[in-house]
Amino acid sequence: MLRTTALVTIAALAAGAANAETLRWARAGDSLTLDPHAQNEGPTHTLAHQIYEPLIIRDSAGAFQPALATDWAPKEGDPNVWVFNLRKGVTFHDGSDFTAEDVVFSFERAKTETSAMKELLTSITEIRAVDDYTVEFVTDGPNPILPANFTNLFVMDKGWTEANDTVAVQDVAAGETTFATSNVNGTGPYTLVSREPDVRTVLEANPGYWGVGEFPLEVTRIEYTPIQNAATRVAALLSGEVDFIQDVPVQDLSRVDETDNLVVKTTPQNRTIFFGMNVGADDIERDNVEGKNPLSDVRVRQAMNMAINRDAIQRVVMRGQSSPTGVIIPPFVNGWTEELDTVPEGDIEAAKALMEQAGYGDGFSIQLDCPNDRYVNDEAICQAAVGMLGQIGVNVNLNSQSKALHFPLIQNEQTDFYMLGWGVPTYDSEYVFNFLVHTKGDERGSWNPTGYSNPELDEMIVSLASETDLDARNETIADIWAIVQGETLYIPLHHQVLNWGMTEDVGIEVSPEDDPKFKFVEMN
Repeated sequence: MLRTTALVTIAALAAGAANAETLRWARAGDSLTLDPHAQNEGPTHTLAHQIYEPLIIRDSAGAFQPALATDWAPKEGDPNVWVFNLRKGVTFHDGSDFTAEDVVFSFERAKTETSAMKELLTSITEIRAVDDYTVEFVTDGPNPILPANFTNLFVMDKGWTEANDTVAVQDVAAGETTFATSNVNGTGPYTLVSREPDVRTVLEANPGYWGVGEFPLEVTRIEYTPIQNAATRVAALLSGEVDFIQDVPVQDLSRVDETDNLVVKTTPQNRTIFFGMNVGADDIERDNVEGKNPLSDVRVRQAMNMAINRDAIQRVVMRGQSSPTGVIIPPFVNGWTEELDTVPEGDIEAAKALMEQAGYGDGFSIQLDCPNDRYVNDEAICQAAVGMLGQIGVNVNLNSQSKALHFPLIQNEQTDFYMLGWGVPTYDSEYVFNFLVHTKGDERGSWNPTGYSNPELDEMIVSLASETDLDARNETIADIWAIVQGETLYIPLHHQVLNWGMTEDVGIEVSPEDDPKFKFVEMN
């Protein structure tokens, strides 16, 4: 077996020997940072899950499983408090003990301004250590789904973080780097051996891991190589230089699956791909309309929504590996309905009429910002949309670049029209509303650069965190979706489908979260 390195040729991938317990893993893009609270992004969380741990994880079926907490429940007699009992005998990679103090510190850190995880914790008013192995979370009113917010909320060692002057969460959008950007001290099953961003990350089994004897832990070394180029990534799998890739290109599915000793495993993903628009500005920079913003007119947004032929994208670009949709939540999520999911009718003439009514019968030009290493066929989807929007006079200049450059545009409100994909690890619409719909502010809306602001809608969103009547809560969720859909705040494209490719030796099932946890892998 050969060891992978980083760059562009298969020759460069063949660098040395690896034993049978080494898993050589590749995917299109790298983790954006090792600071576990700095980015709320799938590949970043996936790498973090190997070295850090949350209180709760989800298994491959999406069900809760204890991690650093052994059990949790509302406090008897006080519905505003959740009590978490912590696992005893856990140590960090440097040998220091894990206690409630680390949990309190980590959650307080994750609530700070530069944290990308703060929206998950907005209902929490106090975090207190009752003793070394008991933590209480006090909420502003009963929060029946609070534990669902914790599955990607990783716990850091308070002493290590303070000693290395990295208490403040890395501000990724501002281009900041800190000690935590490239160094770790977690409780997870693997320790960090080396890290070259966008090149190669090596992990080795943690001999002091609390889960020894509880999990297979048959993978003793992980060699992780981002390979952006789809052809090179597949060639690495086909030639045996990597054992596992998370994103088999749709055009190569049959080729991989028909190769001896290789298999493709598929499942619908808990993620929707869509376009966002700057609807709130009076004027935007990257268009040819002076003194006004065509995207602020709902008729223009409706016309653009109608112009996107999702079935054609599914058929031609995605080779059938997507589910066209009319809403930015997948069917896994509470609040999803078949009615919301209905794909808009692709009526080009009706769309042109809406453009005419809005005063843009002659069209306009605009820039579309798109990643090229984050979602399945992301750049190709954007290229297809360029042609579709051109049919109604919206002339699109495509700006395609790495996610490391793309995401800061969104976070810093430097884009007027952009692609984004959103997973929902809580399996509840409140997560989407907090990040993507609520007015952008200190506690919510960090991924909402649309400029959309509706104070009444904001109040409805905030109310979800403390509504214990689940029927009433679901009615509010439905009301919020009705407003969002009526505003055409986003242009949904499709629910993504996952295709993992691997050797037959790798025993792992596809997770809807696209987050393999290698402690569960059994090497056949």
